[in-house]
Amino acid sequence: MKNKILLSLLTGVLFSGLAVAQTTKTIAELAAYSEPDRERMLIEGAKKEGGLTLYTSQQLTDTNPIIEAFEKRYAIKVKVWRSGPDNVVPRIINEAKSKRFEFDVVETEGQALEALQREKLLQAVKTPYFGDLIPQAIRPHGEWTGTRLLMFSQAYNTSLIKKSELPKTWQDLADPKWKGKLGIEIKDDEWFYSLMQQMGEEKALKLFRDIGAANGFSIRKGHTLLTNLVASGEVPLALTVYNSRVEQLKNKGAPIDWFILQPAIAQLNGAGVSRQAQHPYSALLFFDFLLTEAQAILAKRDVVSVSKKFPSPLSNFPFQETDPSKLIDLGEKWTQIYRDIISAAPH
Repeated sequence: MKNKILLSLLTGVLFSGLAVAQTTKTIAELAAYSEPDRERMLIEGAKKEGGLTLYTSQQLTDTNPIIEAFEKRYAIKVKVWRSGPDNVVPRIINEAKSKRFEFDVVETEGQALEALQREKLLQAVKTPYFGDLIPQAIRPHGEWTGTRLLMFSQAYNTSLIKKSELPKTWQDLADPKWKGKLGIEIKDDEWFYSLMQQMGEEKALKLFRDIGAANGFSIRKGHTLLTNLVASGEVPLALTVYNSRVEQLKNKGAPIDWFILQPAIAQLNGAGVSRQAQHPYSALLFFDFLLTEAQAILAKRDVVSVSKKFPSPLSNFPFQETDPSKLIDLGEKWTQIYRDIISAAPH
């Protein structure tokens, strides 16, 4: 009798183990799963994982409301590590070399994501929500996806510059009246390269050298910092800020507004899931959330959504998207050209 009971218990354990094995999916299998019960399956798996880790370079003022909404809906905690793209990419690569896979989802600028994709650190994801996105948000390899569109704009302090005095073309910035008034972000080589291609490389490079020689550039690191300096009056006119940041300060009563000189350039920021995600169900659930409910949150914060369900006044604005993969292929060439031009003249 004891042997029969023991055999019965062992059989039960064996079949239980088989059942677990049959329901356990790899990150690749989960990422490719697009059946109607996708969300239910991800929720059930995520509840057992105990949370996820997000690496991001986005401002926490925009990211925190998304995290709070996600945690409230699913009761799944999100651990956040935030730094600039220059720190996010090396950290992830160094962790991978050490066989440490800390992040589950990374959210940063397109060029950084493209670099991680080339290192084979991101998982291709197929989600049923791609149909809701603008075409630019979907990358050919599928290993990261756009989550927000950052429109490069020019910003000015409304207490120092009248709207009627604003430049109407890039050529207008060579006027000596702008001497000592122009601010620019030090790492916007992707924007600069795209602008040069749209304007005609040879003529555009000469123009920006002329602007620098005549009026100089006040070089700053960080778009948020540059925007704040315009609002404070330290930088009367900035050439490379994101319109959403300006709009947020403007809505709070700051003396700042934005305008756009053509050709307009936009940068795609996005998110990717780790190929070695330690919390795969939670990671994919959060990834889907970024493409759905998070888009409504971003739109309310004046960020240009990539979802066609939440159109922005700028959704149909004519713009040229930066190409992060092309700039990576060109190496340091344009980074050096850009920095030489903005640094050549006295600031």
